[in-house]
Amino acid sequence: MAVLLAALAVLGPRATEAKDLAMARAVKVTTLSTMLADEGLGEWGYSALVEVDGRKVLFDSGANPDVVLHNARAMGIDLSDVEDVIISHFHDDHTGGLMTLRKALMAKNPKSLSRLHVGEGIFAPRFEKDGKPANTFPMLADAFRASGGQVIVHAVPTEIVPGAWLTGPVPRHHAETNWNPGLMMDEGGKRVADYLPEDSSLVMPTAQGSVIVTGCGHAGIMNIADAAQAMTGNEPLLAVIGGVHLFAKPDAVLVETAARLKGLRYLLGGHCTGIEATVRLRELLALDRHTAVVAAVGSRFVLGKGIDAGMIAGWAG
Repeated sequence: MAVLLAALAVLGPRATEAKDLAMARAVKVTTLSTMLADEGLGEWGYSALVEVDGRKVLFDSGANPDVVLHNARAMGIDLSDVEDVIISHFHDDHTGGLMTLRKALMAKNPKSLSRLHVGEGIFAPRFEKDGKPANTFPMLADAFRASGGQVIVHAVPTEIVPGAWLTGPVPRHHAETNWNPGLMMDEGGKRVADYLPEDSSLVMPTAQGSVIVTGCGHAGIMNIADAAQAMTGNEPLLAVIGGVHLFAKPDAVLVETAARLKGLRYLLGGHCTGIEATVRLRELLALDRHTAVVAAVGSRFVLGKGIDAGMIAGWAG
């Protein structure tokens, strides 16, 4: 308990062990970067604008430097009033647009994207199998600080804006391996497979259930769901939005995942979720083409209304 209290004292924004989370009343999540696109450009990356009770958070920044900025402008979305940005993990398909966005937006508002939230462990060195260093996030963080921004590291669930909570590192109770093999990291004096310990998701408790936004879900969506329910006192799951890295998984994993997510009402599966995996999860979760959708740039989830899929992934029937 003393260790937990010490951690809470240095985090800044309010943090919690569980169950005292205030409900969000209005939630809107708009996809700004993923592979399919109705408006703007598609790419192998992820980003979403999260709006909660009048406050905004940018979740990840896409892969290519200009894509999220271009897509936001194409959709008429002004990001200059967004002061908080989350990077879910260190991979460059989620970090690539950060500095382009920061520099462009701060010309209108110096506080734009001025607070960068990350999970503990994101600065840990990673290595290729030949020993070559592979984590460039520390250099990105240095550039961000040099621009006047603040980097905030979260070890426990923390309220980023009222009604939206960053999980921080997620306990791995289920043996999910939702990441591509190849990179290594040092742990306990040994070099082990990089399991993305910092991977963090955003959780928004609502009266209808929890809304989860995740960049790649490297912690495993079953583990993330468990973490969300532990935070909220076992509140049901309403929506999962973003990438959950199931595109290359066998059917047995999808069956197990759907069993853990039973009762989920909305799935807006972007980025590394995979098209076939999203369609299979739709079947296993007894959802339909309106409630389990492959995300496209411009697609959105709105609390109380559901998913607006857009044209390429939508269905008029």
